[in-house]
Amino acid sequence: MRKTEILNKGWLFLGPDKKEVPVDLPHTWNAVDGQDGGNDYWRGSCVYTKTFPAPAFDPKRECVYLEFRGVNATADVTVNGQKCIHHDGGYSTFRADITGLLRQGENTLVVIADNSVNDRVYPQKADFTFYGGIYRDVVLMVVSRQHFDLDHFGGPGIQVTAKPEAGYHRGTVNVKTWTNAPEGTVRVRLLDAEGMEVAAGEGTDVDLAIDRVRLWNGLEDPYLYTAVATLTVEGEAVDEVKTRFGVRDFHYHAKTGFYLNGKSYPLRGVSRHQDRKGIGNALTPEMHREDMDLICEMGANTIRLAHYQHDQYFYDLCDERGMVVWAEIPYISEHMPNGRENTISQMKELIVQNYNHPSIVCWGVSNEITISTKDKADMLDNHRVLNDLCHEMDPTRFTTLACYAMCGPFNKVAHITDVVSWNLYLGWYVPGLWLNDVWMRFFHMVYPDRCLGYSEYGCEGMPNLHSAHPRRGDHTEEYQAIYHEYLLRCFERNPYMWATHVWNMFDFAADARNQGGEPGMNHKGLITFDRKTKKDSFYLYKAWWSKDPFVHICSKRFVDRTEKEITVKVYSNQSEITLMVDGQKLETRYGEHVFTFRVPLGKETRVTAVSGECRDEAVFRHVDTPNPAYTLKDTGDKGANWTNQET
Repeated sequence: MRKTEILNKGWLFLGPDKKEVPVDLPHTWNAVDGQDGGNDYWRGSCVYTKTFPAPAFDPKRECVYLEFRGVNATADVTVNGQKCIHHDGGYSTFRADITGLLRQGENTLVVIADNSVNDRVYPQKADFTFYGGIYRDVVLMVVSRQHFDLDHFGGPGIQVTAKPEAGYHRGTVNVKTWTNAPEGTVRVRLLDAEGMEVAAGEGTDVDLAIDRVRLWNGLEDPYLYTAVATLTVEGEAVDEVKTRFGVRDFHYHAKTGFYLNGKSYPLRGVSRHQDRKGIGNALTPEMHREDMDLICEMGANTIRLAHYQHDQYFYDLCDERGMVVWAEIPYISEHMPNGRENTISQMKELIVQNYNHPSIVCWGVSNEITISTKDKADMLDNHRVLNDLCHEMDPTRFTTLACYAMCGPFNKVAHITDVVSWNLYLGWYVPGLWLNDVWMRFFHMVYPDRCLGYSEYGCEGMPNLHSAHPRRGDHTEEYQAIYHEYLLRCFERNPYMWATHVWNMFDFAADARNQGGEPGMNHKGLITFDRKTKKDSFYLYKAWWSKDPFVHICSKRFVDRTEKEITVKVYSNQSEITLMVDGQKLETRYGEHVFTFRVPLGKETRVTAVSGECRDEAVFRHVDTPNPAYTLKDTGDKGANWTNQET
């Protein structure tokens, strides 16, 4: 019924240099200067122009919409010189009816994208690059004049609320639809994953039941149904929408954590940014899939999608793979009184566009908002408005926010949402890994009935930097591993945490930074920015979380050693590891996750770790003097960080 065309090819781009060049979408103008450091990437307005033929349609029976799935951060759109739509917010879908603006033959579409500094559109201050451009698809859609709603905050016009009942053997499903055809009839069908109808009904607000329901059950079984709504006017089917959904319930408990479908389900996972080396945020579906594959390989069961609305394609992947998702808006770092309306509109878009995703369990209201906020009263009021808005629009999910490390446990902002998490880097920005235990236990003692989580924790780790005596601040792969070893054991000691999210799954661009010897980057990722190198910490989490058998020898890139005897560390999810040295058995150790061996080092020593059919190899060399390439060079700026620069 609907006819769509992707308008990604054949655009002209007028960039900062005022030269017009051909580009295809997705595209950003900050793919290079937003990743090279110096906090000097270009922010302003650039112009995208495309000519396209008018689609074939019957103007008496059909209309034409333009759909933009992501333009950062503000978009002004014209068609044939006529104003089409203005949109503030760089991470959500927006549409416009352009039927009356079209001409026969060629048409001209102009998009002015603007990521300029201002005080009204979020984000404006944060530890990541705000890439400008049209970095997601642009779609041309022909639809019947009587259709499911296309004008309400970029939503699909259909909302599905599903939950299990009768001891999780039956599912109740409410389907609401909105149309512009009051004379029409809506028929709703529910299909299982094989396409077989399991329930049907009629109406714009219909309750249905699925007997012997199959639950959306996280990693174990992320089963998805499909709701199909058909709009009929005078006996003719004129429009149809489909959405997948899952039947599940969840709750949290301040003393025992998160539950999925009535069973304890500790949320242990990662945060993710949507950028790539040399690509910026203009990701392809293949890149999104690679990210998800890597997260799944590690065994995580939850993702915090920071700090904005991500691509619908990635939310779909989360549904399919069974990831439990924290979704949030970019209300971050600094409350801007002139930006209140933008926080509300972005939250409305986030909820309306993502309501049907079973993977999403909570809406994130803000992130580190107390870093540089001046008007605290206005900020707190804005948070209460957002929190109430979330509950009004979606009473099925809970709310949360991420507190800044320096935001104390008694701060009022930490007690507005249903649950709370903290971004804490104890053991990295400040000494003392043991402070993590102290902090968690203190909060839990003072507020025993309030759910606590870690929304960010981590430390910088460079796969080219190494030390036999790692310490805080050296940026070595070894210290990053020690840090995460401690935190994983810490979470086991404090099992009441409702969720923990590593910062970050991947290195990402933050142009204000100059740390680890590579400007423009945040290196807290478990995998490098180009996705080519899995740091040792990646395998540590795999040892804790994954069921796929493996062994991994740590510090394999730390080849040149000055010691005559070294400690070889092995990460594995197996309980028995045998270490071979130059083909001869050295020792077998029993345990879990982390295994250490003392190995005499010759001029060149080959080490093999074996457990059943799993094996890994490494080569270490004895040298007389330390390899200088393993040590971080002093750049003289003491490691520029975004928090001490103007952003």
